[in-house]
Amino acid sequence: MEDNGRPEPTCRQQTVMEWCKLVIFFIAAIAFVVVGFLYSFYFKECPRQPFIPIYFSVLCVILVAQYCWWNWIKKNCCCLFTVFAISWFIAGNIMVYSIYEPNYNKNTTETEPYCEKNLYLTAFWFNNLIYIITGVVFLLFTCCCCIRLCANDDHDDTQTLLRYTVVVRS
Repeated sequence: MEDNGRPEPTCRQQTVMEWCKLVIFFIAAIAFVVVGFLYSFYFKECPRQPFIPIYFSVLCVILVAQYCWWNWIKKNCCCLFTVFAISWFIAGNIMVYSIYEPNYNKNTTETEPYCEKNLYLTAFWFNNLIYIITGVVFLLFTCCCCIRLCANDDHDDTQTLLRYTVVVRS
């Protein structure tokens, strides 16, 4: 047991957790590849912003590559890969959000170009999902840091009090 009173995970529990992570990652990777592949056929379906299909396809490839080859990327070109991924995400945000709520109707007589609805909404909500996940991770990290600091402060106060008590009694 650890000092905090919680039991450490056994080898079997760790194996089950690793398999769960692997299965979840595998499903997510396949979903990214399928979605990226399907939207690669929409290259001419968004004249309003023709780079959205390219952005989404490349973003899916980046995310799958990041998870599949993370150890190799971490050793060889982590900084370059991270800068490229963040830059590509920012460029995609500009592409997607700059035409927010485009015309979805391909057969209108309006002069304004259209954008295929499923393509645009998938890219739009994918960007939003990345922001939501980033916010939740940041919030959880902040909470964990606060809890850890509070726990360490309490422990330090107790140790200081015990030392003070021992010194005073001596």
